[in-house]
Parts: sequence; C-alpha cells; structure tokens
Amino acid sequence: MTGTEDRPRLSVFRSAGHIYAQIINDIQGNTIVSASTLDKEFTATGKKGGNKDAATTIGKIVAKRAIDKGITKVVFDRNGFLYHGRVKALSDGAREVGLQF
Repeated sequence: MTGTEDRPRLSVFRSAGHIYAQIINDIQGNTIVSASTLDKEFTATGKKGGNKDAATTIGKIVAKRAIDKGITKVVFDRNGFLYHGRVKALSDGAREVGLQF
C-alpha cells in the first residue's frame, strides 16, 4: 500500500497507552501531517490516550490538519491491526470531519 500526491496514506499505529496517525506521501517520502495522543492539542483536552474516545479525537485532529493542507482523500493503512476498537474509532473520527477513504 502506497500513498500518492492525489491520495496519500493515512497510517495508524497504536500502543497500549497511545495512538498515532500520520498522513504520508510515499512518492516523495515525507509525512504531510501527523497527530498523536502525545500532542499538546490533545493533552490540553485532559483525556487519557489508550481508549476509543482518544482515538476518535486523534482522527478528528489529523483530519482537520489534512483538510487545512488541502488533502480530502486518503488510503487507510491500519498497519496489520484489526479494524475494530481504537483503529475503527480513529477512522470514524476522521470521516466525521470530512476525510474520504
């Protein structure tokens, strides 16, 4: 799975306590936007990082940042994680803001 300029890749990684999301252009080899539960914008909300509510918030944050950069369509890369729980919550949060998969 590769991301292009027209459709970059939304990569998700989750650990026991945090969740991370990056939108990557694999052709140029750079990260366009990213968000995680370690960001100041997230920690200001006072939420914990290892639950579905946090994943939804990170999905919304990364989608807002992507739309601000002019990205509306992405390819979803779940990195081998099953599509349920926090991974699904992140994608649902990104879709709520307007990111298309």
